Amino acid sequence: MDVGSGGGAPGIPLALALPDREVTLLEATGRKCDFLRRAAPANATVVHGRAEEQPTDRFGVALAKALAKPPTAAEWCLPLVAPGGAAILWSGPTAEPDRVARVAERLAAELVDSPAGFLVLEKRGPTPPGFPRRAGMARKRPLA
Repeated sequence: MDVGSGGGAPGIPLALALPDREVTLLEATGRKCDFLRRAAPANATVVHGRAEEQPTDRFGVALAKALAKPPTAAEWCLPLVAPGGAAILWSGPTAEPDRVARVAERLAAELVDSPAGFLVLEKRGPTPPGFPRRAGMARKRPLA
């Protein structure tokens, strides 16, 4: 799942590179969803909604690029990931790995790698009760 797909990157290129895999593009803005539906290949599904409103523990991988600060992006992405899966966050210069690791721990995950510009979080167990929190809370009251 590409969380906060915006203009379709990285979700559309990923769907094109992996034509035998189903890719979900999640976007909260309706007009961006309209564009994504026209631009996406057949193996990509566009979902209009927020991360906090989606079913938990469902996807093998959740990706986020320029979604929010890394700790907030981690809180939005990790509940979507099934145990054994991963969340991959593009982090740039504001990686904040210590804060992201604390968020991951609260969400049954672990920060397993941080190659330049990325944070890789592995989901160890099911999403704990109480998560995802209601819309807006991750940004207003960050976990870390």
